[in-house]
Amino acid sequence: MKESPGVVDLLGVLAYAELSAYARMTEDAVTLAPSLGDRAALSELAVTEYAHFRLLRDRLADLGADPDEAMSPFVEALDAWHTLTRPSDWLQALVKTYVGDGIALDFYREAARHLDPSIAELVDEVLVDEGRSQFAVERVRAGIEAEPAAAARLALWARRLVGEALSQGQQVASVRPELARLLVESGPADISRLFATLQEAHGKRMAAMGL
Repeated sequence: MKESPGVVDLLGVLAYAELSAYARMTEDAVTLAPSLGDRAALSELAVTEYAHFRLLRDRLADLGADPDEAMSPFVEALDAWHTLTRPSDWLQALVKTYVGDGIALDFYREAARHLDPSIAELVDEVLVDEGRSQFAVERVRAGIEAEPAAAARLALWARRLVGEALSQGQQVASVRPELARLLVESGPADISRLFATLQEAHGKRMAAMGL
């Protein structure tokens, strides 16, 4: 079966997203985690992200693509996203990990729906939650319980993250139109369903954190 022209693009952007997540979580664990237990827990999640990166890198190589070349078109957009959404404290870092990264990865999960099952299964594997939700939700809820005024601040932060994530998605689509086509194969109906899915998932994440 002939691969979709967007397959290498999808795996490339996901590989760089996972590599970036590993680097960011490692940094946040050292600079923002309030306890050694939190540092260890976030570091463990970072190791999982790196394992996902390796799976994607190896699949790109199996497809005959150069992993570095496959990732390079997305470096600027994803680096800009992380620069614009750099958290200033531990709770902001957790909300970014759960809400900001979540909606961005939802885009890629939706794109994979149109691909060969083996590729879709790989994407599902690297986007599996791996305890990230529980870790972030428990600590954000505890933070809000200790400081109720933090809820409003974090809700504003989450809205900013979503806006920046949507902007990032547009930048990525403009750089690689073949990737964008994976999201709109069926036309306007797919666009409506995509945004409904993204909004529903975002609402559930916000409610889970008590925001």
